[in-house]
Amino acid sequence: MNLPNKLTVLRMIMIPFFVVFMLTDLGGTYGKYIALAIFVIASLTDLLDGKIARKRNLVTNFGKFMDPLADKLLVCSALICLVEMDRLAAWMVIVIISREFIISGFRLIASDNGVVIAASYWGKFKTTFQMVMIILLILDLGEGFQVLETAVIWIALVLTVVSLIDYLVKNKGILLEGDI
Repeated sequence: MNLPNKLTVLRMIMIPFFVVFMLTDLGGTYGKYIALAIFVIASLTDLLDGKIARKRNLVTNFGKFMDPLADKLLVCSALICLVEMDRLAAWMVIVIISREFIISGFRLIASDNGVVIAASYWGKFKTTFQMVMIILLILDLGEGFQVLETAVIWIALVLTVVSLIDYLVKNKGILLEGDI
């Protein structure tokens, strides 16, 4: 197993530890900071594994499948924890997770037709704002930061919907030509 794939597996292994520190008293008053550190490190492995894989020509089928899955598991786990902690509305998380399922299914259809759908700029902006949103909500910096948190939540939500529409519009031919 090459280094990028090991980083992907490491990210997946970190997810249960992240959830435990988010939702239990393990770690005491430092629990949320431990969870935050795990989340940030796991997110950085995502950046690192892709760069290493492309730079060293280590792209594998395992990585193509598991890397996006690990990313979605990390983000979805964080979002669900934030709902449990009453930091984020459940309906917002449903919208975000639904987008991930729709795009994943769309990519499967495209793959069956021999087409690879690359990440768009809208998708990258969406991911960036989701990560910033999660970090801010974990930190829970208090009333002075509520306007910032709210703004970032809404920007992440809007970008989630915009990136979904962008993917579907740019690639509608795949859906129309596929055996659906």
